[in-house]
This record gives sequence, C-alpha cells and structure tokens, in this order.
Amino acid sequence: MLKSEDYRGITGSQKAAILMLALGEEQCTRLFSMMHEDEIKDLSSAMSQLGAVRSEVVERLCLDFVEHMGAAGNLIGSFESTERLLQKSLPRDRAAQIMDEIRGPAGRTMWDKLGNVHEAVLANYLKNEYPQTVAVVLSKVRPEHAARVLTLLPDSFAMEVVMRMLRMESVQKDVLDGVERTLRSEFMSNLARSTRRDSHEMMADIFNNLDRQSETRFIASLEERNRESAERIKALMFTFDDLIRLTPQAVQVLLRAIEKDKLPVALKGASEKLRDMFFKNMSDRAAKILKDDMEALGPVRLRDVDEAQAGIVGLAKELAAQGAIEIAESKDEEMVY
Repeated sequence: MLKSEDYRGITGSQKAAILMLALGEEQCTRLFSMMHEDEIKDLSSAMSQLGAVRSEVVERLCLDFVEHMGAAGNLIGSFESTERLLQKSLPRDRAAQIMDEIRGPAGRTMWDKLGNVHEAVLANYLKNEYPQTVAVVLSKVRPEHAARVLTLLPDSFAMEVVMRMLRMESVQKDVLDGVERTLRSEFMSNLARSTRRDSHEMMADIFNNLDRQSETRFIASLEERNRESAERIKALMFTFDDLIRLTPQAVQVLLRAIEKDKLPVALKGASEKLRDMFFKNMSDRAAKILKDDMEALGPVRLRDVDEAQAGIVGLAKELAAQGAIEIAESKDEEMVY
C-alpha cells in the first residue's frame, strides 16, 4: 500500500497510473485511445503493480496536478519554445536532431514516420538508393503504401526491387539499424528542414486558402499598411492558375496524388489553357471521363471551386517543397494578382 509519507518516492509512471484510475473507466478509456501501444503497456504495467493506494495520496496527487496546471496560466506551445527548452538541457546537436524528428512526419518509430510520407516524395528519394535498401524499406512500411511507391519507381528499377524482396529473408538487425540511421540523418532531416518557413511564407499560404473576395480585401488593406510585406506575400503566393508552370512530369505526379472528386470541381473554374494542360497529361480515356464528370456536375458554387482549387494548390506546394515535383521559376505572363 502506498502511504502518504511515501509520496515523494512515487515515480512518474505511478503518478500517471494513479491519476488514470482516479479519472474513472470512461475517461481512462478515452486517454488510452490516444496513446501509442508502448505507452499503454508502460502505463498498464504501472497500474497493475500499484496495489492499494491511500486516499490521502490520491487527493494530494490530484491537488498537485490542478495546482501545477493553474499556476501555468496561458500556455503557448511552439517549435521555437520547445527548441529553446531542449537546448538548455541537451547538447545542441541532440536538440537539433529531436526537433528535426518532431518537424518531420508523424509517427513514433522511423517506420511509422516513413508510412506518413507522401509516396511521390518517398519514391523520389528511394530511386537513387540501392535496390536492396529500397527492398528493406518497402518491407517495413504498410503494403498499400509500398505498392504506391513501387508504381512511381522506374520500371526496371522497380522490378529489381521486387526481385530483391522475393529473395529477402529475415533482415539482420545491424543492416536494419544502418538503413534506419541513414533515413533519419539524410531523408527525414532534409524533409523536416524543408518545412521551416518565415512569417511571409506562412501568410502567403493562408491567403492562398482565402476565398477570392477575402483575399482581395486583405491584400488591399495590407498594401495600405505595409506595401513591402504585401508585395513579398504576393510574390510568394501560388494560385491555381500558377499550376500552368508545372512540367509534364510534375503534372502527372500531381494527378496521381489529387483526390479524384476534387479535380472536376476545381477545373470548372479554371481557364481553358489550364484545363488543356491537365487533359494533355492524361490518357484519352481518362481525359474523356474527367470531361464527362465536369459536365455532369452542372452549376457549381464558387465557394466549392475555391475550396477544391486551394486543396490542389496546397498539395502541389507540399510536393514541390519536398522535392517530388519541380515548378518553373518564372510566373505565367498572364498571371494577375
């Protein structure tokens, strides 16, 4: 039994276990659903070994929890504040490595993170690796994700990867650890760094997602207050019409990534030139189906068109930032902001 005088010796895991039990079955179940399997195992182990806990201990723990939360006041969590805290307690290199992992794709393990990287981005990286390395990577991610990556690799290279996977037995731990270290130090770190943006880039993204009337209103107001910032944001903005600057290869990568029900709506509000660009990068059959889908839609609300176009623009920018596609440097001369 945990006595009140034992309170100082209670571990973090034991405190979490006591708090979970005190919250009751319903809340405990909700919290478990948000945790990783390893966290559930650790917490469950602590809960199962608690034994009887005196009411004074439970009461003191709950009071401490409430007091600490109340004393904190308003909290703002950000990459910058987290990085400052890490640098105070860890070597700079280790702090930078942790922040790169946080900024990268979501996931507890390297393979979880890799499973959340867009297939076009992953394929673009893996096509320059040894077939055996690619075989190891694809064997560790979800089959459906591996299948999408495989279709984006060059045919001969993809077949070599398939053959290596067929001949592959259990992967030695040192080989797996080596692949994981390479992915973390080269691929994931570069991917995380590509997400760092300044405030003007952030505002350009936000403005891209405004409806047309709101965008015009905000830009006009900003020009009155700070013309330099307004011009910088406009230069960084990437609109649906800017997709005309994509290379044919980039259009095909983008087409594979777009949700099929979004493109017909987005193209309803596009110029004839931009529509033709998409049609030319499809098979005749796919282009005909897309045209039929657009015709079947009938009248579409401008708000729905803006929303669909904004989603595709966001996807294109994400792919470009991660190196999966290239966008020509010069803007289309017909572009008007």
